[in-house]
Amino acid sequence: MTATTAARKALEIEARPPHRLLALAEGRAVFELAAFALSRPLLSLLPRGDGHPVLVLPGFLASDSSTGPMRRLLRDLGYDAYGWKLGRNVRVDLERVHQMERLLLDIFEKTGRKVSIVGWSLGGVFARELAKLHPDAVRQVISLGSPIHDDRRHTNASRLFEFLNGKEPEPVRHGRFTGLHEAPPVPTTSILTRTDGIVHWRGSVQHPEAGNTMTENIEVHASHCGLGVNPSVMVALADRLAQTEGAWKPFEAKISQRWMFPKTRLH
Repeated sequence: MTATTAARKALEIEARPPHRLLALAEGRAVFELAAFALSRPLLSLLPRGDGHPVLVLPGFLASDSSTGPMRRLLRDLGYDAYGWKLGRNVRVDLERVHQMERLLLDIFEKTGRKVSIVGWSLGGVFARELAKLHPDAVRQVISLGSPIHDDRRHTNASRLFEFLNGKEPEPVRHGRFTGLHEAPPVPTTSILTRTDGIVHWRGSVQHPEAGNTMTENIEVHASHCGLGVNPSVMVALADRLAQTEGAWKPFEAKISQRWMFPKTRLH
């Protein structure tokens, strides 16, 4: 079976949202935040970066305040970390897409360096689409629990999303934001959790496509709402960002870290 055929068969799997019990258990994110705070001194010892810019995009209904702890850690590790400064992530329209494009290109032009984009949930969808629009300005994309398939039934937030944006948001009506499962032409990492209570983990899985060898999935033990502060996510994030530009390799956890990353088949 070719990679393309495997990807098509994977897309045929019936989409469904996470079990309701997982949604009810999303409150465990407060414990992940506590774990982040307690492990903060150790997280400061993670591999340091080369100072390149990192743009962090928040999830649906969230703002820069949700990504503040992550961005402060990234700055401590030597990165030039940016929030999106566009308020809450609610509306998906052409103006919002243009604002994100301008933000990305402004950072790229100001720093003279390619930008890594980290996107949480819906922010990860935006990150991937920005990289498709401007691959020359993007170093890599890392999504956290993002619904990277066109079928919104993977998430239990679909009704609220459609209430606020319509069944076909403006960019979709203009031919954008379709083929979400197709990875951008830059190194692309999807960090996901099987216990995600908002986006079904299958909706976050990248499937290999013919000719694209720079995609990967990293599974962690986390909630959806805790992905932005989960220590395991920070370990993976620091490892991915610290790679030398142009020398991307798939993630391989150190022996001491392997307990954080389940080795289950994602299909």
